[in-house]
Amino acid sequence: MLRSLLFRGSCHLRLATLLTLTLPLVTHADTVTAWNEIMQQTVAVAPTNPNVQTRLGAIVQLAVFEAVNAIHGDYEPYLASVEAPAWASPNAAVIAAAHRTLVTLRSDNADTVTLLNGLREQHMAGIDDGPEKDAGIAAGEAAASAMLLLRANDGAAQAATTPYTPGTQPGDFQPPAAGAFLPGWGQVTPFGGGDLWQFVLPPPPALSSGKYADDYNEVKLLGSSNSPIRPQDRTDVARFYAASSPVQVWNSAARQVSADQGLTLSKNARLFAQLAMAMADASIVCWDNKYTYNFWRPMTAIRGGDLDGNARTDRDSAWTPLITTPGHPSYPSGHATVSGAARRILEHAFGKDGHDILLTTPSLTVVLSYAAFDEITADIDDARIYGGIHFRFDQEAGARQGRHVGSYILEKYLRSHEDTEASNVRP
Repeated sequence: MLRSLLFRGSCHLRLATLLTLTLPLVTHADTVTAWNEIMQQTVAVAPTNPNVQTRLGAIVQLAVFEAVNAIHGDYEPYLASVEAPAWASPNAAVIAAAHRTLVTLRSDNADTVTLLNGLREQHMAGIDDGPEKDAGIAAGEAAASAMLLLRANDGAAQAATTPYTPGTQPGDFQPPAAGAFLPGWGQVTPFGGGDLWQFVLPPPPALSSGKYADDYNEVKLLGSSNSPIRPQDRTDVARFYAASSPVQVWNSAARQVSADQGLTLSKNARLFAQLAMAMADASIVCWDNKYTYNFWRPMTAIRGGDLDGNARTDRDSAWTPLITTPGHPSYPSGHATVSGAARRILEHAFGKDGHDILLTTPSLTVVLSYAAFDEITADIDDARIYGGIHFRFDQEAGARQGRHVGSYILEKYLRSHEDTEASNVRP
C-alpha cells in the first residue's frame, strides 16, 4: 500500500532547476538510464506541457534505441536506416543520440543547451578515445538526425492553433478564458503509426444515467476545495499528481526498477523507447477522444447540475475544485490514459509487483512509496477525483484506452528477433 511520507528540510527535495542536470540524482544502471534522467528533466523545462513532454521523450528515447540497436542488433529496428559496426561504443552512441536530440528539441533555451553540452563533454570524457568511440558517436548522431527528420512535420506545431468551437448544450466542455488547450493534439502523427480508430472509446455515460449521477456526486463530495471528508493523504496525492506529469512519474519509476533488476544497456534502450512510444501515442489517442466527445468538467457540471435532466445531481453554483481545472475536455482522463499505457509496458517488462519505488516532485515535500505499478495508477485515479477535476468514468475509460495502446506497442514495435520469428510461423 501507499505510504505518504512528509519530510522536513530541503535535503530531501530534488530542485526543479537546470542545475539538477549536473547532479547524480539516483544510482544509474548505465548510460541509457543516466541520459533518460537528463531527458526527463530537460523536457520538463518551461514552457513545455505534459503532451509536449511525451513527444520529446519519444524522439529522444527512440534515437537512443536506434543507435544502440544498430550496434547490438538485438531487436527489430524502428527506422532501419542507421548502421554501425558491432565493435562501436554503445555508450558513446547513447550520449551522442540523446544529446543531439535534446539540444535540437530544446534550442529555445540557451541555458539548457549550454548545460547539455557540458554534460556531453563530461560523459564522453569517461570513454577512451579511439575508433570505437568515434563509431559510436557517428551512430548516435545518425540516429538522432533520422528521428528529428522523421518528426519534423508531425503536426505538433499546429496542435495549439487548430480551430475549436465550444458547444452550448448541457454536457459540453466549456473552455477557460485562455481557450481550449491543444485542440489539435489528436491529429499529431502517432509514433506507432496505427490508425486511431482502433482506440476510440464508447461515449461517456448519459447525463440521465445512474452511473453519471454516482460519479458526479463522488467528485462533488470528495473533490471540492473545502471537502470536510477528504483525508490529508488524498489531498497530498491530488496535489502531487497535479505537479507531476506522466513523463516525470513513469520514467523515474522505470529507472528504479531497472536498476533493481539489472537490465542490460540494450534492454534498457528498448524498454525506455517502448515506454516513451506508448506514453506519446496514448497522449495523442486520448486527445483525439477528448475533442471527439467534448465532455464537460466537474466544475461546469456541478455548477450546472440543474441543467442535466438528472434528478440525482443537485446543483452547487459556488462549487470549486481542490486543484485548478485544466483547459481541455474531461473524457477520458489524460493522466489515466498515458499512465495506463506506461503501466502496461512496465508490467510486461518487470512484473506487476514486488518493487520498491519512491516518487518525489520538486514543489512538494511529499514522497510516495509503492510496491506495485497498479498502486501508482490507483493513486492517479484518486488524485483526479479528490482533486475535483475528473469523474470516475474519465479515469476508468482512460485506463482501458492506455492499456490498449501499450499492448499495441508491445505487439508491433521493437520486438526481439525471437518474437518476430515466432509470429511469422503462426497459422
